[in-house]
Amino acid sequence: MPLNIPDKLPAIEFLQKENIFVMDTSQASHQDIRPLKIAVLNLMPIKITTEIDLVRLLSNSPLQIELDFISLSSHVSKNTPKEHMLAFYKDFNLIIHYKYDGLIITGAPVEQMPFEEVAYWKELTEILNWAKSNVTSSIFICWGAQAALYHYYGIPKYPLGKKMFGVFKHTKADATNPILRGFDDVFYVPHSRHTEIKREDILKVSELTILSESEESGVYMVASRNGREFFLTGHSEYSPETLDIEYKRDMAKNLPVEMPKNYYLNDDPENPPVVLWRSQANMLFVNWLNYYVYQKTPYNIETIV
Repeated sequence: MPLNIPDKLPAIEFLQKENIFVMDTSQASHQDIRPLKIAVLNLMPIKITTEIDLVRLLSNSPLQIELDFISLSSHVSKNTPKEHMLAFYKDFNLIIHYKYDGLIITGAPVEQMPFEEVAYWKELTEILNWAKSNVTSSIFICWGAQAALYHYYGIPKYPLGKKMFGVFKHTKADATNPILRGFDDVFYVPHSRHTEIKREDILKVSELTILSESEESGVYMVASRNGREFFLTGHSEYSPETLDIEYKRDMAKNLPVEMPKNYYLNDDPENPPVVLWRSQANMLFVNWLNYYVYQKTPYNIETIV
């Protein structure tokens, strides 16, 4: 797709090697159409990796997208060069008066902390409040989903006895929902988390609808306000190597981590991963962009409410 991203963003070089079409700002300026404006609040520590994962998925639609990466004034990234943040990220205070067709908020490595003890919690809640009336549709991922469900609807998170880690089988709770259009009856999603939300808490809130869950990893996809928000507890955006990197990193630190389930060929970490989730991940983001962003956002972006 013609994905309009900042010139010289490292993701461009990585994805061109994968034969994925991306368009930098200079090239996109010659197309006389209104692109969809998508904001990404990237809370992951290794930001460049997450940028590549999301750009890879957003590049599979025929729609032109203009992507803005958003940073927090209350948090300084320790794992991404300052020069990268200054070159490619906009502080939320600079875009607070803008409207966006779509918003993605990623996970963050703070899930074992109470929400209110997270250093940037206050600013995050300001962004969540802003998104309600300034964004056509939002996707929240992993801890981002837990945080949004807690802030919007009071849904708590619960510690797990051990890390939910691996690639798990999921089913559709509502096969007619457009976000699931084209999905197989059974599909796979990577998970990597120490906490969970519970279906009984979701079912108590009439504004929330469970769209997908797993017998082993629990609730995966929840929607609210007719698709104005989607909450994903897993990491459909993960690249094939991400769980492998996490597992070997934790093993090197002697942390109590089990081998990711349903991931390595023949359950042997010396073998490469078997990628079971790529088609589902692509379909998820294509459906979101088409049915809940492009078809619902007004042409005059300033009229989003």
